[in-house]
Amino acid sequence: MIDLSGKVAAVTGAAGGIGAEVARTLAKAGARVVLGDVRVERGEHVAKQIRDAGGEARFIAHDTSNEAQWIAFIDSALDIFGGLDILVNNAGIEQACFLENVTVADIQALFAVNVTGVLIGHKHAVRAMKPNGRAGSGGIIINLSSVAGLIGTPGLGVYSASKGAVRLLTKAAAVEFGRLGYGIRVNSIHPGLVETEMGEKLLNDFVSLGMFKDRPCLHADEGRASIGHHRSAERYRQPGAVSGLRFVPLDVRRRTRRRRRDDRQLIRRSCVFLE
Repeated sequence: MIDLSGKVAAVTGAAGGIGAEVARTLAKAGARVVLGDVRVERGEHVAKQIRDAGGEARFIAHDTSNEAQWIAFIDSALDIFGGLDILVNNAGIEQACFLENVTVADIQALFAVNVTGVLIGHKHAVRAMKPNGRAGSGGIIINLSSVAGLIGTPGLGVYSASKGAVRLLTKAAAVEFGRLGYGIRVNSIHPGLVETEMGEKLLNDFVSLGMFKDRPCLHADEGRASIGHHRSAERYRQPGAVSGLRFVPLDVRRRTRRRRRDDRQLIRRSCVFLE
């Protein structure tokens, strides 16, 4: 395992799923971690698990669509642990809905978290990380996008639009911070459909939309979970299949950790794809 001793990380959406796994893994590598989420009880539980395992972690209630709470979240990392080296923009929400049925309220709610929240996070993280900022030692921002931000999938038009925005924000921010000499790298990670509560809900939503006749089952296959073995691969190439999405294990956390390796050369590719 790499050594992140002395580093301070902030992870949004850290009360469960990918965010919780990322927070645990960064802590195991020696980072001191601030966890944020709107799910307070679950977030406190994950932070306690990290502390019980010998790590350093604090939970802060954090709605990523609220700028005042972003300021408090970043300030907490600086005040509690004395710096900020890593920001993982993981918080996000999904909704499966055909475009003809989507409402403006649906669009605004999803974009508030998936896009606006990520933008605000960049704003306040870079102010802390850049030269003469409160942390002032540079760092890395890791954005959780999605395979759905790269390909079109029926029923995920709004979600895909939001994750496509995160992908191009990542590229723009990486170039901008590089040109300004801030010493801040920005990368995006693009998982497929991950075996979490959110992933399970999405599959159920696909059934409700008629994209599956029944609920796909999951099974582990050589370290990777996949859609039910009782179906042939050909069936999922047919119209109505969820194109381009598959389950991947929570080891997305390992890719997140590797983005932070100080002993690696600068990563020239801003997007990391997980299939």
